[in-house]
Amino acid sequence: MIEITGLSVVLPPAVPVLHGIDLVVRPGEFVVILGRSGAGKTTFLRSINRLVTPTAGTVAIAGRNVTAAGPVELRELRRRIGMIFQQFNLVRRASVLDNVLAGRLGYVPALPSLLGRFPATDRDVALACLGEVGLASLAHRRADTLSGGEQQRVAIARALAQSPDVILADEPTASLDPALTGSIMDILRRINVDRGLTLIVSQHQLETALAYATRIVGFHRGRIRFDGPPSAVTPAVVDLIYGDGAPR
Repeated sequence: MIEITGLSVVLPPAVPVLHGIDLVVRPGEFVVILGRSGAGKTTFLRSINRLVTPTAGTVAIAGRNVTAAGPVELRELRRRIGMIFQQFNLVRRASVLDNVLAGRLGYVPALPSLLGRFPATDRDVALACLGEVGLASLAHRRADTLSGGEQQRVAIARALAQSPDVILADEPTASLDPALTGSIMDILRRINVDRGLTLIVSQHQLETALAYATRIVGFHRGRIRFDGPPSAVTPAVVDLIYGDGAPR
């Protein structure tokens, strides 16, 4: 599904963030990228869909080179890659339904979408995705009237509305009350199982990674320190990932 080779990123002015990452993600995996803040997790995820342009290396999805794609091909490839952000990235004054319809932008001409004109079939898709996250009844509420957990569920529905093959989630529970972590991660696991979608989710919480991942990739200072099943995460592995053995 995803093949990453020699991925390196140097951010301006001259800050190396990722160092030669090699990783293959198979279809249907639930991969958690684990590491403390500053380990390079966000930059790694954003490099996969080229929200961050790699300095070196390649990213390929289903055999198609994302890093070399031109604007038209990149737009097409991004339709296959849903993205869930830590801060939700919703249009707060827009309705819940309009926010989810943003996931259909890659499928409709630019001018009608700017005017808020989406085909009835796209509206049906958006409502069905809201139903999957338990928010169909709130479709016409303004996004800024929702709780943090509800806003993140809207963001998940928006990603689903893209009809993606892959979903990237950048610390999707970091902005939420700890009590909501389980509910959001449960939704992501259900999507992974029921839809067979490939998920790559960054986390800094060890317990959450162990509870939900089928595979854990541990990052430390922009390098992979561990790659394996949750059952193989020993205290020594935790030391490798977190540096001092204490998750942060």
